Amino acid sequence: MRLVTFGILLFIGLKNHAIAQPEAFRIMFYNVENLFDTVNDSTTIDEEFLPEGMRYWTKSRYYDKLNKTAKVICAAGEGNLPMLVGLCEIENYEVLEALINYSPLRNAEYGYLHQESADARGVDVALLYRKSVFKPIDYNAYKVHLPGDRTTRDILHAYGTLPNGDTLHVFVNHWSSRLGGQAESEPNRLAAAQRLKELTDSIFALNADANIIIGGDFNDYPESKSISKVLNAALNLGSPTLVGLFNLTYSFWNKTGKGSHKMNGYWGMLDQLIVSGNLLTGTGKTQIISNSCKVFDADFLLEPDDTYNGYKPKRTYVGYRYNGGFSDHLPVVVDLKIVLNDK
Repeated sequence: MRLVTFGILLFIGLKNHAIAQPEAFRIMFYNVENLFDTVNDSTTIDEEFLPEGMRYWTKSRYYDKLNKTAKVICAAGEGNLPMLVGLCEIENYEVLEALINYSPLRNAEYGYLHQESADARGVDVALLYRKSVFKPIDYNAYKVHLPGDRTTRDILHAYGTLPNGDTLHVFVNHWSSRLGGQAESEPNRLAAAQRLKELTDSIFALNADANIIIGGDFNDYPESKSISKVLNAALNLGSPTLVGLFNLTYSFWNKTGKGSHKMNGYWGMLDQLIVSGNLLTGTGKTQIISNSCKVFDADFLLEPDDTYNGYKPKRTYVGYRYNGGFSDHLPVVVDLKIVLNDK
């Protein structure tokens, strides 16, 4: 496979990328908006993303999408490629293989963790990791049982070791959309929140000071019942406790008004980062860097919003019209400080 690469991606250090053990490592979550290959999967509803489908999803468009996704990952690292990248809306392992082996990420030595879900459209979540920094121990994809026994994306849980020997748990989520209305679809997200709460509670039961990072596209807001009540992710970061979850994105969104997704002129924070209190106390060997959580909103990811003024994410399609952009979501990032010795 030959891809047309973006010159600006090939920045210094991508090819010769040996980690010099910096203290700060970036973690990123990104809904890439329908990263499909061009091959028909008879077990899913992927026909619109075929060369002869309604979107005329050709190989050239697919390769361009891979390159643009790689461009976002490189740029979001702002000088050092992200250690972890949680991805939503990827079709299968083939697109992950293409992304890490046949795009400008091919020299970055990313690995990936992924399992096929029962989602009707065939979109899944996945986790990219820098092999030189994060050492996976195990991972699993947990089913979410929706009302009416309907299928949806799994919750991906991976855990591994960091350069300082600490264990880090990572959850990648893509909860059910608001299609059909917020109230009508809310039980689906409540079910996902309950499942995630069970999983994190089981980790805390074994290790009260566990390091947990939760991210993805929740299709709900930080104050929504699913996040603030069922998952019980606190909005106030002022007094973190070890056994508890805290929403990093709320304060950024509330302070700046910048969100990850724009709908009808409103910037919402559907994509979020939630962490365990141990990462916020400032006493452990692995810590969230204060105020490092943000939406990555580089100019190239945006286009003018002619309807509601300002700017909006430059997406791949607008309806069924090919727009040649990146995604309808913006990535969220946070920096992790890893203390490498106990001086």
